[in-house]
Amino acid sequence: MKIAVVGLGLIGGSMALMLKQKGFASKVYGVDNLEEHALKALELGIADEITDLDNAIANSDVIILSAPVSVCTTLLPHVLDQIQHQIVLDTGSTKTSLLDAAKGHVNRGRYIATHPMWGTEFSGPEAATDDAFEGRANVICNASDSDKDALATVEHLYALLGMYNVYMEGKDHDVHVAYVSHISHITSFALANTVLEKEREENAIFELASAGFESTVRLAKSSPAMWMPIFKQNKENVLDVLNEHITQLRKFKSCIEKENWDYLTELMENANKIKAVLDRNN
Repeated sequence: MKIAVVGLGLIGGSMALMLKQKGFASKVYGVDNLEEHALKALELGIADEITDLDNAIANSDVIILSAPVSVCTTLLPHVLDQIQHQIVLDTGSTKTSLLDAAKGHVNRGRYIATHPMWGTEFSGPEAATDDAFEGRANVICNASDSDKDALATVEHLYALLGMYNVYMEGKDHDVHVAYVSHISHITSFALANTVLEKEREENAIFELASAGFESTVRLAKSSPAMWMPIFKQNKENVLDVLNEHITQLRKFKSCIEKENWDYLTELMENANKIKAVLDRNN
């Protein structure tokens, strides 16, 4: 199949590399509004040809939208307007706005709303890798609204990437990712700002920061251009999880202020239960 990848960064670039490697894609048309990204993707072999969106749509069997969610939400109706037999999928971290954008369209059945649950703190074509995704979940939302043949092709595509598919409604997806993904990034950004604000001695950060700190703050290196639209699109769910997180932080703060060490221990022991949940999924 010939595929178009719109947004030649970490996710789109990695998918292009792997789908060529697996023999799914015979040719990759690359589309990106940043010329330096497009040229780098061509240089790295992510895309075989750089072209404009309409030409990519016309010449492809599968169109992958992997630009920021806000961009994809705008592009999706235009892409659906242009297609006939083609399949369209997106990789966005929120789904409600995209599903709303496609709702009622005559070609709605050719669209599959997906979210491959993999990523790193790096961005751009240079971050793309041909060993991503293995063993990770891919979420497919509102599958019953998609044509069976289109859904089967996308399920096969993700199986080739080494992923397993999970099915849920878009609104449920957006709640869950706020708790298991979006809050992690907000916490990391906030922790980095806390350290940068209070620790003025950069050498102390560099020399004394442990592996634990480094792993916790790793996500603070993520692209604001990517994450600001995600927080904006999922505003209500992000606020809900933030309120709960602030409540938990206040409990820890109160325990330390009041020297309530028994309750502090209880809070930490309760948190330890997350290990069993995560181990069950590994």
